[in-house]
Amino acid sequence: MDATMPTAEELKDLTIPTLGKLELPSTLSLTSDHFVDDSHQIILYANQKQAEASVPAGAAQPRFELAGPRAKLFFDPKKINCGIVTCGGLCPGLNDVIRTITLSLHWQYGVKKVWGFRFGYQGLSSQRRGDPLELSAELVDGLQHKGGTLLGSSRGHQDVGDMVDTLQKYDVSILFVIGGDGTFAGGHALAREIKKRKLAISVIGVPKTIDNDIVCSEVTFGYSTAIEEGRKAIRSAHEEAISAYNGIGLVKLMGRDSGFIAASAALANSDTNFCLVPEVPFQLDGPNGFLTRMEKRLARKRHAVVVMAEGAGQELIKGPDKKDASGNVKNKDIGLFLRQAIEADFKKKNIPFTIRYIDPSYMIRSCPANARDSIFCLLLGQNAVHAGLAGKTDMFVGYWNHHFTHVPLSVAVGRRKKINPVGMLWQTLLLMTD
Repeated sequence: MDATMPTAEELKDLTIPTLGKLELPSTLSLTSDHFVDDSHQIILYANQKQAEASVPAGAAQPRFELAGPRAKLFFDPKKINCGIVTCGGLCPGLNDVIRTITLSLHWQYGVKKVWGFRFGYQGLSSQRRGDPLELSAELVDGLQHKGGTLLGSSRGHQDVGDMVDTLQKYDVSILFVIGGDGTFAGGHALAREIKKRKLAISVIGVPKTIDNDIVCSEVTFGYSTAIEEGRKAIRSAHEEAISAYNGIGLVKLMGRDSGFIAASAALANSDTNFCLVPEVPFQLDGPNGFLTRMEKRLARKRHAVVVMAEGAGQELIKGPDKKDASGNVKNKDIGLFLRQAIEADFKKKNIPFTIRYIDPSYMIRSCPANARDSIFCLLLGQNAVHAGLAGKTDMFVGYWNHHFTHVPLSVAVGRRKKINPVGMLWQTLLLMTD
Protein backbone atom coordinates (compact mmCIF):
# COMPACT_ATOMS: atom_id res chain seq x y z
CA MET A 1 0.00 0.00 0.00
CA ASP A 2 1.08 3.61 -0.55
CA ALA A 3 0.43 4.46 3.10
CA THR A 4 1.22 2.88 6.43
CA MET A 5 -1.79 1.91 8.50
CA PRO A 6 -2.76 0.28 11.79
CA THR A 7 -2.58 -3.51 11.91
CA ALA A 8 -5.63 -5.74 11.61
CA GLU A 9 -5.22 -6.52 15.30
CA GLU A 10 -5.42 -2.83 16.19
CA LEU A 11 -8.56 -2.48 14.06
CA LYS A 12 -10.30 -5.65 15.17
CA ASP A 13 -13.14 -3.68 16.79
CA LEU A 14 -14.61 -1.11 14.40
CA THR A 15 -18.03 -1.07 16.08
CA ILE A 16 -19.73 2.32 15.97
CA PRO A 17 -21.58 3.35 19.15
CA THR A 18 -25.28 4.17 18.74
CA LEU A 19 -27.35 6.24 21.15
CA GLY A 20 -30.34 3.89 21.06
CA LYS A 21 -32.90 2.10 18.94
CA LEU A 22 -33.85 3.49 15.56
CA GLU A 23 -37.63 3.78 15.74
CA LEU A 24 -38.54 6.81 13.63
CA PRO A 25 -39.04 6.54 9.85
CA SER A 26 -36.65 8.59 7.74
CA THR A 27 -37.97 11.87 6.40
CA LEU A 28 -36.01 11.41 3.16
CA SER A 29 -37.95 10.68 -0.04
CA LEU A 30 -35.86 7.73 -1.18
CA THR A 31 -36.68 4.26 -2.43
CA SER A 32 -35.74 1.34 -0.22
CA ASP A 33 -32.76 0.57 -2.49
CA HIS A 34 -31.10 3.86 -1.52
CA PHE A 35 -31.09 3.19 2.23
CA VAL A 36 -28.25 1.26 3.84
CA ASP A 37 -27.94 -0.49 7.18
CA ASP A 38 -25.17 -1.65 9.47
CA SER A 39 -24.92 -5.02 7.73
CA HIS A 40 -23.54 -3.26 4.65
CA GLN A 41 -19.80 -3.31 5.28
CA ILE A 42 -16.52 -2.50 3.53
CA ILE A 43 -13.54 -4.80 4.05
CA LEU A 44 -10.21 -3.38 5.16
CA TYR A 45 -8.04 -5.15 2.57
CA ALA A 46 -9.20 -5.29 -1.04
CA ASN A 47 -5.95 -7.03 -1.98
CA GLN A 48 -6.01 -10.73 -1.14
CA LYS A 49 -2.25 -10.97 -0.52
CA GLN A 50 -2.35 -8.07 1.92
CA ALA A 51 -5.26 -9.68 3.74
CA GLU A 52 -3.48 -13.01 4.01
CA ALA A 53 -0.31 -11.32 5.27
CA SER A 54 -2.08 -9.11 7.82
CA VAL A 55 -5.05 -11.08 9.14
CA PRO A 56 -4.37 -14.15 11.30
CA ALA A 57 -5.49 -17.44 9.76
CA GLY A 58 -9.12 -18.13 10.57
CA ALA A 59 -9.77 -14.60 11.83
CA ALA A 60 -12.37 -12.33 10.27
CA GLN A 61 -11.05 -9.39 8.28
CA PRO A 62 -11.82 -5.98 9.86
CA ARG A 63 -14.78 -4.24 8.24
CA PHE A 64 -16.15 -0.70 8.25
CA GLU A 65 -19.83 0.16 8.35
CA LEU A 66 -20.98 1.61 5.04
CA ALA A 67 -22.03 5.25 5.35
CA GLY A 68 -25.31 6.49 3.92
CA PRO A 69 -28.93 7.29 4.78
CA ARG A 70 -30.69 4.93 7.19
CA ALA A 71 -34.37 3.98 6.78
CA LYS A 72 -34.94 4.52 10.51
CA LEU A 73 -33.76 7.46 12.62
CA PHE A 74 -32.92 7.91 16.28
CA PHE A 75 -33.65 11.64 16.39
CA ASP A 76 -36.86 13.37 15.32
CA PRO A 77 -35.30 16.04 13.06
CA LYS A 78 -38.02 18.60 13.66
CA LYS A 79 -37.38 18.55 17.41
CA ILE A 80 -33.59 18.92 17.57
CA ASN A 81 -30.81 21.50 17.27
CA CYS A 82 -27.40 20.71 15.82
CA GLY A 83 -23.96 22.31 16.08
CA ILE A 84 -20.90 22.64 13.87
CA VAL A 85 -17.33 23.49 14.91
CA THR A 86 -14.17 23.82 12.80
CA CYS A 87 -10.78 23.36 14.47
CA GLY A 88 -7.07 23.50 13.63
CA GLY A 89 -5.45 25.15 10.61
CA LEU A 90 -7.27 26.34 7.52
CA CYS A 91 -7.91 23.91 4.69
CA PRO A 92 -9.61 24.25 1.29
CA GLY A 93 -13.17 22.94 1.56
CA LEU A 94 -14.03 23.94 5.13
CA ASN A 95 -16.79 26.25 3.96
CA ASP A 96 -18.08 23.59 1.56
CA VAL A 97 -18.57 21.18 4.46
CA ILE A 98 -20.22 23.82 6.66
CA ARG A 99 -22.62 24.68 3.85
CA THR A 100 -23.45 21.07 3.01
CA ILE A 101 -24.13 20.06 6.62
CA THR A 102 -26.28 23.15 7.17
CA LEU A 103 -28.36 22.67 4.03
CA SER A 104 -28.70 18.91 4.49
CA LEU A 105 -29.97 19.41 8.04
CA HIS A 106 -32.43 22.13 7.05
CA TRP A 107 -33.60 21.03 3.61
CA GLN A 108 -33.33 17.25 3.66
CA TYR A 109 -34.31 16.58 7.26
CA GLY A 110 -36.06 19.73 8.49
CA VAL A 111 -33.90 20.21 11.59
CA LYS A 112 -35.08 23.04 13.82
CA LYS A 113 -31.87 25.01 14.32
CA VAL A 114 -28.17 24.74 13.41
CA TRP A 115 -25.57 26.51 15.56
CA GLY A 116 -22.11 27.39 14.31
CA PHE A 117 -19.68 27.59 17.24
CA ARG A 118 -16.95 30.17 16.65
CA PHE A 119 -13.16 29.74 16.62
CA GLY A 120 -12.78 26.02 17.27
CA TYR A 121 -13.40 24.30 20.58
CA GLN A 122 -12.89 27.65 22.27
CA GLY A 123 -16.37 28.48 20.94
CA LEU A 124 -17.81 25.69 23.11
CA SER A 125 -16.15 27.08 26.22
CA SER A 126 -17.93 29.27 28.76
CA GLN A 127 -15.06 31.72 28.10
CA ARG A 128 -15.85 31.88 24.36
CA ARG A 129 -15.23 35.08 22.44
CA GLY A 130 -18.72 35.63 21.06
CA ASP A 131 -21.97 33.75 20.79
CA PRO A 132 -22.47 31.03 18.17
CA LEU A 133 -23.93 31.87 14.77
CA GLU A 134 -27.34 30.56 13.83
CA LEU A 135 -26.66 28.98 10.45
CA SER A 136 -29.38 29.37 7.84
CA ALA A 137 -29.65 28.65 4.12
CA GLU A 138 -29.30 32.37 3.46
CA LEU A 139 -26.16 32.71 5.58
CA VAL A 140 -24.33 29.87 3.83
CA ASP A 141 -25.45 30.87 0.32
CA GLY A 142 -22.40 30.91 -1.98
CA LEU A 143 -20.10 29.81 0.84
CA GLN A 144 -18.62 27.02 -1.27
CA HIS A 145 -16.84 29.60 -3.42
CA LYS A 146 -14.87 31.07 -0.51
CA GLY A 147 -11.70 29.91 1.21
CA GLY A 148 -11.16 29.84 4.95
CA THR A 149 -14.00 29.07 7.36
CA LEU A 150 -17.10 31.11 8.13
CA LEU A 151 -16.90 29.93 11.74
CA GLY A 152 -13.26 30.72 12.37
CA SER A 153 -10.86 28.22 13.87
CA SER A 154 -8.29 27.80 16.63
CA ARG A 155 -5.96 25.29 18.23
CA GLY A 156 -5.69 24.23 21.85
CA HIS A 157 -7.49 22.22 24.48
CA GLN A 158 -10.64 23.21 26.39
CA ASP A 159 -12.27 21.76 29.47
CA VAL A 160 -14.44 18.86 28.28
CA GLY A 161 -17.07 19.23 30.98
CA ASP A 162 -17.40 22.93 30.22
CA MET A 163 -17.93 22.17 26.53
CA VAL A 164 -20.65 19.61 27.26
CA ASP A 165 -22.36 22.22 29.47
CA THR A 166 -22.44 24.53 26.43
CA LEU A 167 -23.97 21.81 24.26
CA GLN A 168 -26.69 21.37 26.86
CA LYS A 169 -27.21 25.13 27.12
CA TYR A 170 -27.90 25.35 23.39
CA ASP A 171 -29.88 22.08 23.42
CA VAL A 172 -27.57 20.50 20.82
CA SER A 173 -28.39 16.90 19.90
CA ILE A 174 -25.73 16.40 17.20
CA LEU A 175 -22.32 18.08 17.11
CA PHE A 176 -20.29 17.93 13.91
CA VAL A 177 -16.56 18.38 14.56
CA ILE A 178 -14.48 19.21 11.49
CA GLY A 179 -10.75 18.75 11.95
CA GLY A 180 -7.77 16.41 12.17
CA ASP A 181 -6.47 13.95 14.73
CA GLY A 182 -6.24 16.57 17.49
CA THR A 183 -9.83 17.64 16.84
CA PHE A 184 -10.89 14.01 16.85
CA ALA A 185 -9.15 13.49 20.20
CA GLY A 186 -11.31 16.33 21.53
CA GLY A 187 -14.42 14.84 19.93
CA HIS A 188 -13.67 11.44 21.43
CA ALA A 189 -13.27 13.04 24.88
CA LEU A 190 -16.59 14.85 24.39
CA ALA A 191 -18.34 11.60 23.46
CA ARG A 192 -16.98 9.89 26.57
CA GLU A 193 -18.12 12.72 28.84
CA ILE A 194 -21.54 12.72 27.18
CA LYS A 195 -21.84 8.98 27.73
CA LYS A 196 -20.76 9.41 31.37
CA ARG A 197 -23.57 11.91 31.87
CA LYS A 198 -26.03 9.61 30.02
CA LEU A 199 -26.96 12.33 27.54
CA ALA A 200 -28.43 11.74 24.08
CA ILE A 201 -25.90 13.82 22.14
CA SER A 202 -24.16 12.52 19.03
CA VAL A 203 -20.58 13.51 18.08
CA ILE A 204 -19.75 13.08 14.38
CA GLY A 205 -16.32 13.87 12.90
CA VAL A 206 -15.52 15.07 9.40
CA PRO A 207 -11.81 14.48 8.63
CA LYS A 208 -10.09 17.74 7.70
CA THR A 209 -6.36 17.62 7.20
CA ILE A 210 -4.62 19.07 4.22
CA ASP A 211 -1.73 16.67 4.94
CA ASN A 212 -3.97 13.64 4.22
CA ASP A 213 -2.70 11.93 7.37
CA ILE A 214 -5.92 10.60 8.94
CA VAL A 215 -5.74 6.82 9.31
CA CYS A 216 -8.46 4.63 7.78
CA SER A 217 -9.37 7.25 5.22
CA GLU A 218 -7.73 7.01 1.82
CA VAL A 219 -8.10 10.74 1.27
CA THR A 220 -9.24 13.82 3.17
CA PHE A 221 -10.71 17.01 1.82
CA GLY A 222 -8.31 19.79 0.82
CA TYR A 223 -5.67 17.32 -0.31
CA SER A 224 -6.60 17.44 -4.01
CA THR A 225 -6.59 21.25 -3.98
CA ALA A 226 -3.22 21.29 -2.19
CA ILE A 227 -1.67 19.06 -4.86
CA GLU A 228 -3.05 21.25 -7.64
CA GLU A 229 -1.84 24.48 -6.04
CA GLY A 230 1.49 22.94 -5.02
CA ARG A 231 2.10 21.93 -8.62
CA LYS A 232 1.79 25.60 -9.62
CA ALA A 233 4.49 26.56 -7.14
CA ILE A 234 6.77 23.81 -8.48
CA ARG A 235 6.21 25.06 -12.02
CA SER A 236 7.29 28.56 -10.96
CA ALA A 237 10.37 27.15 -9.23
CA HIS A 238 11.26 25.21 -12.37
CA GLU A 239 10.94 28.30 -14.58
CA GLU A 240 13.19 30.24 -12.20
CA ALA A 241 15.72 27.40 -12.12
CA ILE A 242 16.03 26.89 -15.90
CA SER A 243 16.33 30.64 -16.45
CA ALA A 244 19.64 30.85 -14.57
CA TYR A 245 23.02 29.13 -14.83
CA ASN A 246 23.06 26.55 -12.04
CA GLY A 247 19.60 27.69 -11.05
CA ILE A 248 18.03 26.04 -8.00
CA GLY A 249 14.34 26.21 -7.11
CA LEU A 250 13.28 25.21 -3.59
CA VAL A 251 9.58 24.63 -2.78
CA LYS A 252 8.31 23.88 0.70
CA LEU A 253 4.84 22.34 0.92
CA MET A 254 2.64 21.25 3.83
CA GLY A 255 3.32 17.97 5.59
CA ARG A 256 4.28 18.09 9.26
CA ASP A 257 4.59 14.33 9.73
CA SER A 258 3.44 12.96 6.38
CA GLY A 259 4.80 13.88 2.95
CA PHE A 260 1.81 13.06 0.75
CA ILE A 261 1.36 16.58 -0.66
CA ALA A 262 5.04 17.02 -1.51
CA ALA A 263 5.27 13.56 -3.13
CA SER A 264 2.01 13.84 -5.08
CA ALA A 265 2.62 17.42 -6.25
CA ALA A 266 6.12 16.41 -7.36
CA LEU A 267 4.66 13.58 -9.43
CA ALA A 268 1.90 15.81 -10.81
CA ASN A 269 4.48 18.36 -11.97
CA SER A 270 7.21 15.84 -12.97
CA ASP A 271 9.89 18.56 -13.18
CA THR A 272 11.04 17.79 -9.63
CA ASN A 273 14.57 16.45 -9.17
CA PHE A 274 14.65 15.93 -5.39
CA CYS A 275 11.70 15.27 -3.09
CA LEU A 276 12.23 15.25 0.67
CA VAL A 277 9.60 13.89 3.10
CA PRO A 278 9.52 13.17 6.85
CA GLU A 279 9.13 9.43 6.31
CA VAL A 280 12.47 9.03 4.52
CA PRO A 281 15.52 10.52 6.33
CA PHE A 282 18.35 11.90 4.20
CA GLN A 283 21.98 12.88 4.72
CA LEU A 284 23.15 16.42 4.09
CA ASP A 285 26.89 15.76 3.74
CA GLY A 286 29.07 12.91 2.53
CA PRO A 287 29.54 11.18 -0.84
CA ASN A 288 25.85 10.20 -1.01
CA GLY A 289 24.57 13.28 0.79
CA PHE A 290 22.11 15.83 -0.57
CA LEU A 291 24.76 18.51 -1.24
CA THR A 292 26.96 16.15 -3.25
CA ARG A 293 24.00 14.94 -5.29
CA MET A 294 22.93 18.53 -5.91
CA GLU A 295 26.41 19.39 -7.16
CA LYS A 296 26.39 16.41 -9.54
CA ARG A 297 22.90 17.30 -10.78
CA LEU A 298 23.95 20.86 -11.63
CA ALA A 299 27.08 19.62 -13.38
CA ARG A 300 24.86 17.51 -15.65
CA LYS A 301 21.82 19.74 -16.22
CA ARG A 302 22.68 23.23 -14.85
CA HIS A 303 19.38 23.47 -12.96
CA ALA A 304 17.54 21.62 -10.16
CA VAL A 305 14.15 21.70 -8.45
CA VAL A 306 13.76 20.54 -4.85
CA VAL A 307 10.35 19.89 -3.28
CA MET A 308 10.19 19.28 0.45
CA ALA A 309 7.50 18.63 3.03
CA GLU A 310 7.69 21.00 5.99
CA GLY A 311 8.54 18.11 8.35
CA ALA A 312 11.42 16.74 6.28
CA GLY A 313 14.96 16.76 7.67
CA GLN A 314 14.04 18.04 11.12
CA GLU A 315 16.72 15.84 12.68
CA LEU A 316 19.37 17.86 10.80
CA ILE A 317 18.33 21.27 12.16
CA LYS A 318 19.70 22.35 15.51
CA GLY A 319 17.74 24.40 18.00
CA PRO A 320 15.23 23.99 20.84
CA ASP A 321 11.84 22.46 20.13
CA LYS A 322 8.78 24.70 20.44
CA LYS A 323 5.15 23.60 20.57
CA ASP A 324 1.91 25.10 19.26
CA ALA A 325 -1.32 25.49 21.25
CA SER A 326 -2.30 21.90 20.47
CA GLY A 327 0.97 20.50 21.83
CA ASN A 328 2.44 19.71 18.41
CA VAL A 329 6.16 20.34 17.98
CA LYS A 330 6.64 23.29 15.62
CA ASN A 331 8.78 22.39 12.64
CA LYS A 332 11.93 24.34 11.99
CA ASP A 333 12.18 25.82 8.49
CA ILE A 334 13.70 23.08 6.33
CA GLY A 335 13.60 25.34 3.28
CA LEU A 336 15.63 28.09 4.90
CA PHE A 337 18.01 25.49 6.33
CA LEU A 338 18.66 23.91 2.92
CA ARG A 339 19.06 27.28 1.20
CA GLN A 340 21.69 28.33 3.73
CA ALA A 341 23.44 24.93 3.51
CA ILE A 342 23.58 25.08 -0.29
CA GLU A 343 24.82 28.69 -0.28
CA ALA A 344 27.59 27.95 2.25
CA ASP A 345 28.73 24.76 0.49
CA PHE A 346 28.74 26.19 -3.04
CA LYS A 347 30.44 29.44 -2.05
CA LYS A 348 33.18 27.45 -0.31
CA LYS A 349 33.68 25.42 -3.50
CA ASN A 350 33.47 28.46 -5.79
CA ILE A 351 30.45 27.04 -7.64
CA PRO A 352 28.27 29.77 -9.19
CA PHE A 353 24.54 29.42 -8.52
CA THR A 354 21.21 31.22 -8.25
CA ILE A 355 18.69 30.00 -5.70
CA ARG A 356 14.98 30.79 -5.21
CA TYR A 357 12.93 29.63 -2.22
CA ILE A 358 9.11 29.47 -2.51
CA ASP A 359 6.79 28.72 0.42
CA PRO A 360 3.13 28.91 -0.73
CA SER A 361 1.71 27.15 2.36
CA TYR A 362 -0.69 29.80 3.64
CA MET A 363 -1.81 30.72 0.14
CA ILE A 364 -2.78 27.07 -0.41
CA ARG A 365 -4.44 26.58 2.97
CA SER A 366 -6.72 29.58 2.52
CA CYS A 367 -7.81 29.11 -1.10
CA PRO A 368 -11.23 27.74 -2.15
CA ALA A 369 -11.58 24.04 -2.87
CA ASN A 370 -11.15 22.79 -6.42
CA ALA A 371 -13.93 20.87 -8.20
CA ARG A 372 -12.86 17.45 -6.95
CA ASP A 373 -12.60 18.58 -3.34
CA SER A 374 -15.94 20.42 -3.55
CA ILE A 375 -17.71 17.22 -4.63
CA PHE A 376 -15.88 15.24 -1.95
CA CYS A 377 -16.86 17.78 0.74
CA LEU A 378 -20.50 17.63 -0.28
CA LEU A 379 -20.58 13.83 0.00
CA LEU A 380 -18.68 13.87 3.30
CA GLY A 381 -21.09 16.41 4.76
CA GLN A 382 -24.20 14.56 3.66
CA ASN A 383 -22.95 11.25 5.04
CA ALA A 384 -22.06 12.94 8.34
CA VAL A 385 -25.64 14.21 8.60
CA HIS A 386 -27.10 10.76 7.83
CA ALA A 387 -24.93 9.22 10.56
CA GLY A 388 -25.88 11.83 13.13
CA LEU A 389 -29.63 11.52 12.57
CA ALA A 390 -29.31 7.74 12.92
CA GLY A 391 -27.87 8.22 16.41
CA LYS A 392 -24.31 7.21 15.52
CA THR A 393 -21.70 8.81 17.75
CA ASP A 394 -17.98 8.91 18.58
CA MET A 395 -17.19 8.32 14.88
CA PHE A 396 -16.01 10.05 11.73
CA VAL A 397 -16.87 9.62 8.07
CA GLY A 398 -13.98 7.95 6.26
CA TYR A 399 -13.37 6.97 2.66
CA TRP A 400 -12.12 3.45 1.97
CA ASN A 401 -12.02 1.27 -1.13
CA HIS A 402 -14.06 3.91 -2.98
CA HIS A 403 -16.84 3.97 -0.38
CA PHE A 404 -17.75 6.36 2.43
CA THR A 405 -17.56 4.58 5.77
CA HIS A 406 -18.09 4.96 9.51
CA VAL A 407 -14.88 4.82 11.57
CA PRO A 408 -14.55 5.10 15.39
CA LEU A 409 -12.89 8.36 16.45
CA SER A 410 -10.59 6.37 18.72
CA VAL A 411 -8.92 4.82 15.65
CA ALA A 412 -7.57 8.21 14.54
CA VAL A 413 -6.45 9.44 17.97
CA GLY A 414 -2.68 9.31 18.45
CA ARG A 415 -2.02 7.87 14.98
CA ARG A 416 -1.03 9.41 11.65
CA LYS A 417 -1.09 7.95 8.18
CA LYS A 418 2.34 8.14 6.56
CA ILE A 419 3.92 7.36 3.20
CA ASN A 420 5.01 3.75 2.90
CA PRO A 421 8.63 3.95 1.63
CA VAL A 422 8.22 0.64 -0.20
CA GLY A 423 4.79 1.52 -1.58
CA MET A 424 3.96 2.43 -5.16
CA LEU A 425 3.77 6.21 -4.56
CA TRP A 426 7.30 6.56 -3.20
CA GLN A 427 8.86 3.98 -5.50
CA THR A 428 7.35 5.75 -8.54
CA LEU A 429 8.71 9.05 -7.29
CA LEU A 430 12.21 7.58 -6.97
CA LEU A 431 12.04 6.53 -10.62
CA MET A 432 10.92 9.98 -11.74
CA THR A 433 13.39 12.22 -9.87
CA ASP A 434 17.07 13.30 -10.01
